[in-house]
Amino acid sequence: MTSELASSTETVFAASLKGVSKSYKHFKLDNIDFAVERGTVAGLIGPNGAGKSTTMRILLGLVHPDAGTAMAMGKPISSSEASAKQDIGYFSDDMRLYKPESIGWHMQFVRSLYPTWDDDYATQLLERFGLIEQQIVKGLSHGQRVKAMLLLILARRPKLLVLDEPTNGLDPVAKHEILSELMRVVQDDSRTILYSSHNTQDVEQISDTITFIDRGRVIASSNRDVFLDQWKRIQLQAPEGWHMPVMEGVRTESSYRSLHVLSASQYCDQISAQLQQSGAVIETVKPMTLEEIFVSIVMRGREANQS
Repeated sequence: MTSELASSTETVFAASLKGVSKSYKHFKLDNIDFAVERGTVAGLIGPNGAGKSTTMRILLGLVHPDAGTAMAMGKPISSSEASAKQDIGYFSDDMRLYKPESIGWHMQFVRSLYPTWDDDYATQLLERFGLIEQQIVKGLSHGQRVKAMLLLILARRPKLLVLDEPTNGLDPVAKHEILSELMRVVQDDSRTILYSSHNTQDVEQISDTITFIDRGRVIASSNRDVFLDQWKRIQLQAPEGWHMPVMEGVRTESSYRSLHVLSASQYCDQISAQLQQSGAVIETVKPMTLEEIFVSIVMRGREANQS
């Protein structure tokens, strides 16, 4: 590949990690590879402690990897790469606002730092989020603080949003308000969101692609609709002593007496035919939720590592 073609390929992605690893005393992020196409929403799903936050911090240059490279907006990311970071908006639950000051004070402060600040959009966000400029941060609820922080990020009009668990701990109404606004953001095809969560329902609502991470490793990555279309849950009755035939991508999720529940990662009619030939009576074949898919993929990966 020529350097010109390689550069052209990289510009398709708003963010990418290649062979990224990072070791700590009790945790290792191991050879992470994934990329986020411009103008899309990429969901990063994993249990607490899976490595989502570390992955995002490496992408932002806040953590230096032991190996591999991180790119954002076509530029290598490092702790000194200020130009790339101008186009990135980052949210994390451990970020804090200045408690004695008002929301309006924070808006003025961020406006002074970013020439891309959009006053009209900031006013719209105040109304949509039910916030008032004169409100003092100390008196805000958790949900209001999250919305205020997101307002300060969104009104800058960043090209890449990196959001680490933005709806964690929010009530259903606040969560709906934030997810609705994020969906408005990506109506502009030039803007991109990388959204991490352990809540699969949030990610399922807005994501184009899904990457599952567990114990520091990417264990699956694909288009959201591919996951939802291909994965199926099969419920069947089987005679005593029945053994499931060996089929690629099919796993027993639970068994109780004659009742067995299976998952298939790439369901096709041939799977049902083989099960029936083995003596099983199929009761239902249903689509799986993203949460069910996530749990099954995690358990498959852990079982593979133990064998």
